[in-house]
Amino acid sequence: MAQIIAEVSRTFNEFLLLPNRTRTDCSAAAVDLRTPLVRHVAGEAPAIELQSPFTSAIMQAVSTPELAIALARNGGLSFLHHNQPIQDQAAAVRQVKNFKAGFVTSDTNVRPDDSLGLLVDVMRRTGHSTAAVTHDGTATGRLLGLVTSRDFHPQRHDLDGPVSGRMTAIADLAHAGPDTTLSEANARLWDERLDCLPVLNAEGHLQHLVFRSDYADNKRYPNQLVDAAKRLRVGAGINTHDYRERVPALLEAGVDVLCFDSSDGYSDWQAQALTWVKKHHPEIPVGGGNVVDGEAFTFLAEAGADFVKVGVGGGSICITRDQKGIGRGQASAVLDVAAARDAFRERTGEYVPICSDGGLVHDYHVALALAMGADFVMMGRYFARFDQAAGAKLPTRDGFVKEYWGEGSNRARNWQRYGQGGQGLVFEEGVDGYVPYAGDLNEGLALTVAKLRTTMVSCGSTTVPEFQSTARLTLVSEQSFQESHANVALRDTPATAS
Repeated sequence: MAQIIAEVSRTFNEFLLLPNRTRTDCSAAAVDLRTPLVRHVAGEAPAIELQSPFTSAIMQAVSTPELAIALARNGGLSFLHHNQPIQDQAAAVRQVKNFKAGFVTSDTNVRPDDSLGLLVDVMRRTGHSTAAVTHDGTATGRLLGLVTSRDFHPQRHDLDGPVSGRMTAIADLAHAGPDTTLSEANARLWDERLDCLPVLNAEGHLQHLVFRSDYADNKRYPNQLVDAAKRLRVGAGINTHDYRERVPALLEAGVDVLCFDSSDGYSDWQAQALTWVKKHHPEIPVGGGNVVDGEAFTFLAEAGADFVKVGVGGGSICITRDQKGIGRGQASAVLDVAAARDAFRERTGEYVPICSDGGLVHDYHVALALAMGADFVMMGRYFARFDQAAGAKLPTRDGFVKEYWGEGSNRARNWQRYGQGGQGLVFEEGVDGYVPYAGDLNEGLALTVAKLRTTMVSCGSTTVPEFQSTARLTLVSEQSFQESHANVALRDTPATAS
């Protein structure tokens, strides 16, 4: 007969944290959110450490290059999805790795013989007041000059005249070479009283523009997740079908970490794929998953996984449990896998981080996941709400929403993720819908991080490991769950100070 697990399958909603003593040295500003991303010898520093315990889901609707850049600047990491041609995923990786904070790729470009009228149209379309004049009108053409909105007036100058008549020629422009660092560029902007500094390659082709107005913006991100060359880090999802071709292409593009993406990672297929990657490309960390119990964690850790994703069926867009009756409450899964992770560390001396993937509905669920033993979290719905995600922003009667669809939906048709037999999606394991629009990632994530910091302070912790070792949790009854929510009539308009 089937084995029955006596423990009830529990979700994050069924737990609350108990406050611990808050010391005088325990403040939100003192909280350190660094956490290991990859396997390492216990007691030693990992090769890659997240500055903030957030990763974005391996989904078409979520992890764009734009979101990967924004998240890495905030200390987290995105995993670019693999449900696309290999060359397209590699190009997305390059887009993130080639990003330089403060080094802008010009999007307002004209040729010298273009008319001022065309320049006005281009500036209006991009919203920028500085245009690069290149020999072919592209962002990487040979730079001939710059022209700004201060160089001409639409009512004073002939808009049929050429741009070359109003631009500042390259011979009269300060410019920098390809090896210029951001600090060097910023110093020149201030020392030479420049508004813009073009960066050119050895052949005189435009690479980037550095603006004085971006100086303060770069100071906003003190905890960026970068590699040894100060480039933003980025991850990529891979599958167990074309990994032999996909992995080398992603490595050539500069990817920092890989993760096998499967709805059920407890399989010989994933173990074989992990073994292959570790044999042929031992330099690249690669994660595995998804799993829901300690036995499956140990299986993948022994196969070489550098981290393991936890969660089956708990995602807001997932219907695997409805369709197949497979899964486990996310809280129970994390607790079980965390215990196996600690046992594996004691037995082998190696620490294999775990990621809580799915079931994170509220901001405080992130704190619960970490307290239960997760080293970091992976979220889809949360990040899909932001401007940088892939879904279209649509107006509704109640406000704006963003499109959001699961990898198991007919829209995504990511058959490689769901072993349903054959090369196609036989039935859906995800849905296609909408999530409330939440604006810019930088602002939204800052709010979530602020909540996480203050929660840790209330629990007397200033680091993630301390939080994991000292947090106290209590089960929640239905009545106490109801008590957690406001129970008054809320104002429709803000109150005024008396």
